[in-house]
Amino acid sequence: MARRDIYHDTVKRALQKDGWTITHDPFPLQIGKKRLSADLGAERLISAEKGIQQIVVEVKSFVGQSDVKDLEQALGQYVLYRQVLNEMGIERILYLAVSRPTFNSVFTIELGQVLLKNQIIRLIVFDEEREAISQWIPD
Repeated sequence: MARRDIYHDTVKRALQKDGWTITHDPFPLQIGKKRLSADLGAERLISAEKGIQQIVVEVKSFVGQSDVKDLEQALGQYVLYRQVLNEMGIERILYLAVSRPTFNSVFTIELGQVLLKNQIIRLIVFDEEREAISQWIPD
């Protein structure tokens, strides 16, 4: 089993506080003989008319020596997981979960903004102190 991100349990608790039920920990992915796993699967009832919303969440701490290298790795993993989910026919929305400080240092500058503007990536921004979701992007 892969090593969990340092914020794994923080994000799990934040999602639960936000009304999500954790369905998978980790969320299994497979393409051919290769087995992968995203950090979490979760769902919640939106309304009786709209039904259940289901998501997959990959948690990243960005604690390496370079935010750019961390972003490259996270983005590569995100794109890979999104493609595998599509191939598996799984209709869950994929999110990358990052802390507020990571969001402020990586996704408010041009490099991160281009990913958000072009809807390349979806983010869950969390407050690690309060163990709460701060922002969903896009909302």
